[in-house]
Amino acid sequence: MSNKALFLDRDGTIIVDVHHGHDPDGVVLIPGAKDALGRAIELGYKLFLFTNQSGIGRGFFKMEDAIACNEKTIELLGFGPDVFSAICIAPEHPDDTPVYRKPEPRFILESIEQFSLEPTQCFMIGDRISDWKAGLNAGIGAVALESGKDIPDEASQFIKENKVGRFPDLTAFVATLV
Repeated sequence: MSNKALFLDRDGTIIVDVHHGHDPDGVVLIPGAKDALGRAIELGYKLFLFTNQSGIGRGFFKMEDAIACNEKTIELLGFGPDVFSAICIAPEHPDDTPVYRKPEPRFILESIEQFSLEPTQCFMIGDRISDWKAGLNAGIGAVALESGKDIPDEASQFIKENKVGRFPDLTAFVATLV
C-alpha cells in the first residue's frame, strides 16, 4: 500500500484558473497536467484534490457547481472516477472562521491519518501562498507552480523564506519524483 501522496490545488494547478469559475463547460486542463498526474500514479502516489471555493461562501455559485467542475476535471483527466483518494472543497468565505479553507491543514492531516501516509513523502502543490502554507502547516512539502503566470513579489519572497520548491508547472515537479 502506497504511503506517499500529492495534495493538489485545482485552479491554476490542474485546470486553467478562471476567477470564481463554476461552469463545467469552462474547465480546461493545464497543458501537461494529465501526463504529469499519470506519471505520479505510475510512481505510486495517491492523489488528493484540495480546493478553496470562496465563491460558494460569497454566494456567487453553489456547492453543486464546484462539484460539477471537479467531475469535469476528473472526466478530462481520464483516469476513472476514483483518481482522487479524497476531495476537499472548502466553501468558506475568506472572512469566515476557517474549517477546511487553506491555509488550514485539517484536510491534509485527516488524510494523512486516514490513509496512513508518510508526511515526508507528501506534497501540497499549488499556485498561491495559501496552498503552500497549508502544506507547511501540515508538516509536508510545499510546491509552488507558476503555471504560465507571474508569481507576485510577495509570493516569491514567501517561497524563498520558507524554502518552498518552485517549478514552472506540474510536469516539471513530477519529473523530480521517484
